[in-house]
Amino acid sequence: MLEESSIDDLQRQFSANVLGPVAIIKAVLPGMRERRRGHIINVTSMGGFITMPGITFYCGNKFALEGISEALGKELAGFGIRVTALAPGQFRTDWDGRSMDRTPRAIADYDAVMDPIRAARQAKSGNQPGDPKKAAQALLTLIETESPPVRLFLGDDALGLVEPKLEAMKVELGSWDTLSRSTNFGSN
Repeated sequence: MLEESSIDDLQRQFSANVLGPVAIIKAVLPGMRERRRGHIINVTSMGGFITMPGITFYCGNKFALEGISEALGKELAGFGIRVTALAPGQFRTDWDGRSMDRTPRAIADYDAVMDPIRAARQAKSGNQPGDPKKAAQALLTLIETESPPVRLFLGDDALGLVEPKLEAMKVELGSWDTLSRSTNFGSN
């Protein structure tokens, strides 16, 4: 939970998941720009578009990489360089196993939210629906595509969470349309 996590945890995650990819992009971009071609694929996550409690910092840094990828794609389009945010769902990797760094639980008020989530994640570890080999094949297909997408979600679970969020966003935009538009000069 955000309240239980330190700023050092946030900085460590942003260093790995945002600053690291940006440093690599900056290193290869001059050559791509000179050749007037290339394809940058940033591995984000479905958590870079949807959110889940208990991984707030993770979602935040994946959202950041999504935004950087989308804006970068617009900056580089005139150079023949494409940018895709590859957003996998849950794949059978060690993401939630021994490689996950868990912040110790300290605030009992969050137990009702986190205990079932943590138990479900641990039960799924090693049983996630996504096949890493099929993700690798999808990546190879993406690389060979002439007109790649700005973002590509991988997995039924990712699409199953992204689609309802898009619908909810559309409903929310409509519900708040009047207030949103009321802030322009000359509006009533």
